[in-house]
Amino acid sequence: MGFDVENRLLTKARQGNVQAFEELSGSYYTKVYNICYRMLNNPDDALEQAQETFIKAFRYIKDFKGNSSFSTWIYRIATNTCLDFIRKNNKNKNTVSMEQATFEDITVKDRLVSSMPEPEKIAETNAQKAAIKEALEKMNEKNRMIIVLRDFMGLSYEQISETLETPVGTVKSRISRARSELRELLCRDKEHLFTDYVK
Repeated sequence: MGFDVENRLLTKARQGNVQAFEELSGSYYTKVYNICYRMLNNPDDALEQAQETFIKAFRYIKDFKGNSSFSTWIYRIATNTCLDFIRKNNKNKNTVSMEQATFEDITVKDRLVSSMPEPEKIAETNAQKAAIKEALEKMNEKNRMIIVLRDFMGLSYEQISETLETPVGTVKSRISRARSELRELLCRDKEHLFTDYVK
């Protein structure tokens, strides 16, 4: 969707035009669902919270000031909605199953672990994909969230800063800590799958 088209739809949506909002939000549905899915690791919960995200967005879109992009704003709502859901349901990160998760589209790029050569190869085999799923499952929700936004969704530091309403410097340090945790989990539990990366 072009910038001008998005702005026209956004203007109409802020005036209460449901059709304009549906068209606008439709272009972001997949990304919002993916954020929810990778945060919650359950397709039903992800669907429910993605829908809740757009309900909240429509409810508050008249208050959208345009200080950030619409995408940043909707991603912020999605991440906060998921975190609220996790808190309310007291989800245990060690018992959440990711058996049905489909990570075929995930390429963990070189930004995942800076010290690992050619890290995009991490997800090349099914065994490695399974190891990544298992490691993510063991991370706390905030570290998992920052990995999802940066390494799976490809958001810039600035976009994540706006999404989480956190200074860029803090975002960078949080990403570094989250990646270190992920690397430790991968190396500790599945070192035999990542021998090229742990030397």
